[in-house]
Amino acid sequence: MDYASTFRAVIDPSPHRRHYYPHMIQNSKHTTVETELQRLEVRVGELLSLIQQLTEENRALRHRQDSLASERAVLLQKNEQVRASVEAMIGRLRLLENGV
Repeated sequence: MDYASTFRAVIDPSPHRRHYYPHMIQNSKHTTVETELQRLEVRVGELLSLIQQLTEENRALRHRQDSLASERAVLLQKNEQVRASVEAMIGRLRLLENGV
């Protein structure tokens, strides 16, 4: 039975439909509850999958962030070493230029 006929049966108290009223409401509520439970079950499954996917993505991003932070620290250290080396070369060139 479709929704429209169930709705008409509920609001139409005519005698020929009156004996269907309790049965139709009970079936309608049962079907609606089952349908809603199935819909919620599917949605919960989808959300659990999404949580799992986001958890894995978050783990990968945190690992990548740690990797990049380590790489940055190494590059900063190398940069400082190169800067010190260049400054030392400039100092030696100035000494040579001044004839010392």
